[in-house]
Amino acid sequence: MTVTLSRREILAGTAAFALCGMAAPQRRPRVMAPTPPQALVFGHRGACALRPEHTLESYARAIADGADYVEPDLVPTKDGVLVARHEPNIAETTNVADHPEFADRRKVKQIDGESQQGWFTEDFTLAELKTLRAKERLGALRPESQSFDGKLEIVTFDEIVAFVQAEGIKAKREVGLIPEIKHSTYFAAQGFDMEGLFLAAYKRLPYLQDAPLIVQSFETACLRRLRAEIGQEGNVQLMQLYDEDAKRPADVVAARGKLTYGDMATPKGFFVVADYADWVCPPKDRIYAMLEEGRRPLRSAFLADAHRAQLLVACYTFRPENPFLPPNLRRGDENERNQRGMVDHLRLFLNAGIDGFFTDDPAMGRLAETDWGL
Repeated sequence: MTVTLSRREILAGTAAFALCGMAAPQRRPRVMAPTPPQALVFGHRGACALRPEHTLESYARAIADGADYVEPDLVPTKDGVLVARHEPNIAETTNVADHPEFADRRKVKQIDGESQQGWFTEDFTLAELKTLRAKERLGALRPESQSFDGKLEIVTFDEIVAFVQAEGIKAKREVGLIPEIKHSTYFAAQGFDMEGLFLAAYKRLPYLQDAPLIVQSFETACLRRLRAEIGQEGNVQLMQLYDEDAKRPADVVAARGKLTYGDMATPKGFFVVADYADWVCPPKDRIYAMLEEGRRPLRSAFLADAHRAQLLVACYTFRPENPFLPPNLRRGDENERNQRGMVDHLRLFLNAGIDGFFTDDPAMGRLAETDWGL
């Protein structure tokens, strides 16, 4: 008997059962399913090529520029409130160094095996963090964003959820959230239950229970717990982030395990990940290795192998400045904003069949999908 399956069925996880003539187990519906050849546009920290990352202005710009989802990276305050910062270390993304009252809180900490010096959110109450202002960490590349330095405050997850809901109403479309739970193992050692804080927010905020929601983590135990707690809710999907092949997730390191991201990117590894996640998301060079100028990019088996395991595939991060583009697509000055280069780069991945992508400039991401005459 020949069974014809749609891409939706394959990626929703019913393919293996249909091919065996078996009824598939009950699964959640897809959330904002991408329509090939298009893919979902994830506003990376908002639209941080144009506004300081993880500010309401950055999220507003991402939504206005067509992002399907916006991304808050979540870290805790001393009093257990989730706020949006890419890392707990706020030395580069706020003006904390200009506040003499906080000078004695500068520390050196080990986070997932990496030594960092700076100021860390878990050492500040929310009220203290609210006295700081965001700044652009790539000022030499992003003068427009840098012009907002000192004007925008750090925002809580609750504030972001309310803001996204309101902006979606204004835009007359549904806007999803794709939060990343940061450094669960590290924060657990500091006394913070990151999954517990997120789950409390999910239960407290009605929009999180209805809106398209994809939760990311580089760690496996975090996602397994979320799968057990809210993984069968119709609006929730989970995304396993990938780092370099030789590295191990922090929770695996803490448990003295040997599993690497490379192990998780094998055909067998993808089927294991599919037991607790809906998406996999590596660095973009894990899908296409960008070589020196004049040579064709090498495509790996990552995308095809993951799709065979009925996983959706995204990648990170597409940026519109020359330093982040392969040499053959760079134009103009070394640090110049290069919209055409980003669009051409992204289209390589869209043609390959990715299901979503993170970008610092959602407008250029949407343009890559819709205006092939650029």
